[in-house]
Amino acid sequence: MNKEDVLLIKDLASFENLVNQNKQFFDLNLMVMPGTLEDKHKDIDPVKGIRALRRQFNLIYILTEGEHDVMLGADYRWLKPNDLVIVPENMVYASQHIRNCKGFCIHFKTEFVQNLINGPLTEDFPFFQFDAEHIINLNDKDSLLIQQAFKNIISEYQSTSNEKDSILRNLIHILLLRIREIYRPYVKQIMMSSSRATRLANTFKHMLERDFIKNRSVQKYASELNISSKYLYDVVKATFGKTPRDFINDMLLLEAKVQLGSTDKSISEVAFDLQFDDQAHFSHFIKQKTGMSPIALRQVL
Repeated sequence: MNKEDVLLIKDLASFENLVNQNKQFFDLNLMVMPGTLEDKHKDIDPVKGIRALRRQFNLIYILTEGEHDVMLGADYRWLKPNDLVIVPENMVYASQHIRNCKGFCIHFKTEFVQNLINGPLTEDFPFFQFDAEHIINLNDKDSLLIQQAFKNIISEYQSTSNEKDSILRNLIHILLLRIREIYRPYVKQIMMSSSRATRLANTFKHMLERDFIKNRSVQKYASELNISSKYLYDVVKATFGKTPRDFINDMLLLEAKVQLGSTDKSISEVAFDLQFDDQAHFSHFIKQKTGMSPIALRQVL
């Protein structure tokens, strides 16, 4: 394989394996994988789904048909047709229920398009920020526009063009520009139509995604928002159907699953990373939430 060639990768598992290997055999900057959701989901275990991981690449996809749930950090939703999903590099992403899905997706390293943008990806395209809105429901016109952008990328990816790498970079850049064009008025409309309570609940969720390991105190989050703990409880419960404590525990459990399922760390090391007092407290937490010990949980992840 020529190091200057765009890497043609047959499936997501292979893509993830390459990302996690040593860089000496290829250039990670050239790593990109577009395709259809049908192809990408065909080998997924229907029982395990897509396990929780912090993937070392960006993922964008649009669902046109089917049933699909998604967890992005602290956000859990069932997707609808024409939902566009943006998963930034290193954000925890998982899904347990995937049925008869159709649509398009692309996985790519940030470096692949870096030379086409003026600064950090998150500045030019704010939907890659961790505290951004990552699921956008498109109208039919915008959905067709985005689907065509995906089709153009897939067609070029499968071509034998001598200029494939440059064309792919530009086509992905066009996709990002199209999304940004849709994203800005979409978020503005959400902000204008949201109540103060909803904005507070969403702010809490974004704060939690950033600070959940070092800050597990509902009172501290409430203080940072200049509201009482009770009011925070009320607005979060009313907005999401879950309490602030539920969110904190769910984030801790999700991160525990990421580390148990994707690293070789010992149980005590994972407990330490998540700032539990000791391994016994961590084991009790996992047992309480899953009915399994950390060792048993690791075996099924």
